[in-house]
Amino acid sequence: MIVLNGGSSSGKSGIARCLQALLPDAWLAIGVDTLIDVMPARLRLGSEGIGFAQDGEVTVGGEFRLLEDAWMEGVAAMVRAGARVIVDDVFLGGPESRQRWEKVLDGFVVLWVGVRCDPAVAAGRELARGDRVAGMAEVQADLVHRGMTYDVEVDTARCEAIECARVIAARL
Repeated sequence: MIVLNGGSSSGKSGIARCLQALLPDAWLAIGVDTLIDVMPARLRLGSEGIGFAQDGEVTVGGEFRLLEDAWMEGVAAMVRAGARVIVDDVFLGGPESRQRWEKVLDGFVVLWVGVRCDPAVAAGRELARGDRVAGMAEVQADLVHRGMTYDVEVDTARCEAIECARVIAARL
């Protein structure tokens, strides 16, 4: 199991795809964006779901957390069943977010990866993508790493996704 933590537009998904190409065995890449995409529209707008403020701040409500907990348990079940999984997540709650994953992944070998990206670079990527709330990447760039420790860290502002993936693969 590999868990990639980084802010929006930091390059996690690109690294996950490169890891899938580099690693000799088949790995599933699962991102929190997929969870958000499959939620009902009302949970992408309301206070009980996930909210995106105009300044880039993200808030999550109780109903979102219930579904996220179930999703995390589902990912853990896939790992228990023998799947190799790369999770692409955004630890808005810092160490608390990691602890939630640690709880469901108890007993598994997990490589914890910090995906860093200069806030200005992430903001530029966000703008180019056009599918994110402006400001979210800059707000999250450092926030998601506060109080965190990792097995390995990569910086996508300094290295391409493939180079980051090679560093991560070498740690496996």
